[in-house]
Amino acid sequence: MLRWLIGGGREPQGLAEKSSVQTIGEEQIQNPYTELLVLKGHQDIVRFLVQIDDCRFASAGDDGIIFLWNAQTGEKLFELHGHTQKITAIAPFSSSDDSEEKSNLILTASADKTVIVWDCTTGRQVQKVSCFHSTVKCLTVLQRLDVWLSGGSDLCVWNRKLGLLCKTSHLTDAGISTLVELPKNCVAAAVGKELIIFRLIASSDKSEGWNILEVKRLVDHHDNILSLVSVNDLTFVTGSHVGELIVWDAIDWTKQASECNFWESSVHPDSQTEIKLSQSPNETSVQHLTSDEECVFAAVGKGIYVYNLQMKRVIACQRTAHDSSVLHIEKLPNRQLISCSEDGSVRIWELREKQQVPAEPVPTGFFNMWGFGRANKQANQAAKKTQENTTMHFLELVGDLIGHSSAVQMFLYFGELGLVTCSADHLVILWKDGERESRLRSLTLFQKLAQNGDLQLKF
Repeated sequence: MLRWLIGGGREPQGLAEKSSVQTIGEEQIQNPYTELLVLKGHQDIVRFLVQIDDCRFASAGDDGIIFLWNAQTGEKLFELHGHTQKITAIAPFSSSDDSEEKSNLILTASADKTVIVWDCTTGRQVQKVSCFHSTVKCLTVLQRLDVWLSGGSDLCVWNRKLGLLCKTSHLTDAGISTLVELPKNCVAAAVGKELIIFRLIASSDKSEGWNILEVKRLVDHHDNILSLVSVNDLTFVTGSHVGELIVWDAIDWTKQASECNFWESSVHPDSQTEIKLSQSPNETSVQHLTSDEECVFAAVGKGIYVYNLQMKRVIACQRTAHDSSVLHIEKLPNRQLISCSEDGSVRIWELREKQQVPAEPVPTGFFNMWGFGRANKQANQAAKKTQENTTMHFLELVGDLIGHSSAVQMFLYFGELGLVTCSADHLVILWKDGERESRLRSLTLFQKLAQNGDLQLKF
């Protein structure tokens, strides 16, 4: 149940539009986010959040405006105007050149077919590029090479000063939907059903020039690729609209594992992997992927699946984690997950262990690793024997963050400073650890009382 608490403290300077502090019920013992600050300003759906540094972030969406915020106080730092249509991509671009001090920049792309570079310290527009023939759908910064890439109907490589270094020929009208950096100066680009591997090659004359070369096309997916994530220097993962998930080798781009039926594997452990076209795409779509060194976390339809890379199987899942499609999922350092959904909810999950009972049915594997035939059957039987003696996991709901009235698009985790969410309700919410904030307020009050006491003694 939502309870309202009127904050008696003074609002941070420059935050007249921020609402009073609110609090949710304390019955969620393991949910630390019991206070929230509603950050207003956007006039349309807020789709993007990006972290600038340890205490600042930017928000952007369909109103074409970018806001810079202080994650500690909720203060609105800057309001950036320059685009005439909705924002389609955003990325941070920090520098640390020998000739200049470290600067924090952000890149924003818009449906107005422009890309703008902003200075986060001054809030000023550094430069604007308007030479695109189509909307830029994704931006990726290659920090090591000090260049950034824009993906649309073609792939362009730019330097820090927005000089075009090289570009591909026209790929497709649909364009590149997402990009991920790979080892050896390579990137993987999702173009519809295809995954195209490009390599950046420095010019031989030692100038700043680059060339971009298409080295391979991977056509293993049967539908549009929606999500793409790099696990480490050896592995990356892709997910499609019809529920296909493929684990790739990041060096030679071969397929390491694949899965096509998230909704069936955990229910019918002995059924062979196949695409179930009778399922609604919204129920099986791999909307978002994230990873740590150990697991891949997949938002599939309304559910959440945890796949262990070493064990090569799913170790936990929540098939109905939300009432509607899960749009974003992230792993926290403390074995917790956070997910948000089209239903407006934000939920905290904890990955816990349970000892496997031998008589309990165990899934034979989540990924189709070995193909078909007798060898596959023997491998599955060996896997089942191993799993009977292994520890199983489950996801337990430990917190439900109630604050948004429409689809929550994504979130940022700021550690002890809290959690930031954005939504189709035009709001950005900064969620705070209630106990920590209470301690900070008490400390501030004691400090003021001590100062007043010193002043009285002097007089």
